[in-house]
Amino acid sequence: MTPPVLLQISNLSKSFGPVRALKGVDFVLRKGEIHAIAGENGAGKSTLMNIIDGILRPDGGEIRLDGAPVRISSPAVAQRMGIGFVHQEIALCPDVSVAENIFMAATNASRSFLMDYKSLNRKAAEVLRQLSDIEPATMVRDLPISKQQLVEIAKALTLDCRILILDEPTAALTEAEAQLLFGIMRRLADQGISIIYISHRMVEIFDNCDRVSVFRDGTHVVTHDVGDITSSDVVNAMVGREISELYPPKQAEGDKTGEVMLAVRGLSDANRFHDVSFDLRRGEILGVAGLIGAGRSEIVKGICRLEGEVSGSITLNGEPLDTRTYRESIAKGVVYLSEDRKGDGVFLDLPIDANVSALRLGQVARRFGLIDAEMEAGQAERLGRKLNLKCGSLADPVSSLSGGNQQKVALAKMLSVNPQLIFLDEPTRGVDVGAKSEIHRILRDLANDGVGIVVISSELPELIGLCDRVMVVREGTISGEVSGADMTEENMMHLASVTGVQEETA
Repeated sequence: MTPPVLLQISNLSKSFGPVRALKGVDFVLRKGEIHAIAGENGAGKSTLMNIIDGILRPDGGEIRLDGAPVRISSPAVAQRMGIGFVHQEIALCPDVSVAENIFMAATNASRSFLMDYKSLNRKAAEVLRQLSDIEPATMVRDLPISKQQLVEIAKALTLDCRILILDEPTAALTEAEAQLLFGIMRRLADQGISIIYISHRMVEIFDNCDRVSVFRDGTHVVTHDVGDITSSDVVNAMVGREISELYPPKQAEGDKTGEVMLAVRGLSDANRFHDVSFDLRRGEILGVAGLIGAGRSEIVKGICRLEGEVSGSITLNGEPLDTRTYRESIAKGVVYLSEDRKGDGVFLDLPIDANVSALRLGQVARRFGLIDAEMEAGQAERLGRKLNLKCGSLADPVSSLSGGNQQKVALAKMLSVNPQLIFLDEPTRGVDVGAKSEIHRILRDLANDGVGIVVISSELPELIGLCDRVMVVREGTISGEVSGADMTEENMMHLASVTGVQEETA
């Protein structure tokens, strides 16, 4: 028996100046279903969700809740109607506790002059128990990104929701944390709560959702039960064409020289990683796998001199890489692209061209350190063309771009210094499938041009499809390496979660 319709959207439209973000969109959400929304960045997903949550107001169309027309004029009104929204971007207050963040709305509505922290922490612990062992009194600023995302989810669970919107909720979660979330989602759906689930990850959609709606260029393309459609069908509907080659060809056997461009030996720091040794060969893309918290990013940041003191030896193109700061690493052509794109990768409020030049301003400066605007724009235009950057104007703020194009700006910033070696941490996180394909092609072209490429990713299919070899990190050391036919998810997960030895190589 088909569940009753809870939310019905008809002929919804929304424009931002000349740009039509939504063009007569229809959407139906049934009671107690998990309904996936798929689409490339810029397809209209976020605009639609922001209208449902009252952040934006539509230009035309109708929204019905339980069959009755409604006007959602603000997020507060949406909450009173039973609509909760967990945004992809973390929106917590870093300088107060976890418990205060979780119950901030209730605290603001309270008439009490005094805060009952004991009661607040107890209630927060009850909510958090189903998600994580986070201490309620902890300051949010002291939590890693994955734990902050769980606090965002816990915050939404305290609301008396009838509709819960989750926008890329697993982007920063470990696999274990994600599985806990999926279990909670199913329990909520069984209780009659409807969930709108936005994700670029096809596996999550097909494993956990009941139906999927695809959006493209501000229009609703198709809605299907997940049992009646394949992931390829969804991807093709998203991009309006078939993407048969998500990953470019790997390094051909005839192109392998065996030349070692980066050699790391016995790299250690005080307590985060120890005795790390590996090689990167010219022309290949080396992947780094491992569970979140295993030390993947810490090892790379140690090589780049971004965090702490390290011991051991590093050689780049036959010369010792004796650097003490990240500035010195940049000067040697070694750069790092952070997993936190909006926190560390780009300056959202600055123009695109200013972002591209930010890593080494001297390249676009005249005498006395003054920026040459023409040089800066020329550099951004050249690199933007190389990366197929889609933007209105180079003077536009980076915040105006889609996630995929923001990531291209971050890549352009790396390329502006003519690097010899690029470490990329989760380079396609929160990026749609079309932009992912482009970024993969860009990385392979860079490797073919002789730039060293090392990719950290939590998406094992991405490592398998993109990389020539993958080394696996477990508890701060290299537990093994896989390549060729041995590069499987099972082998990588075994090395990541079971005590491995360096001899387990392919």
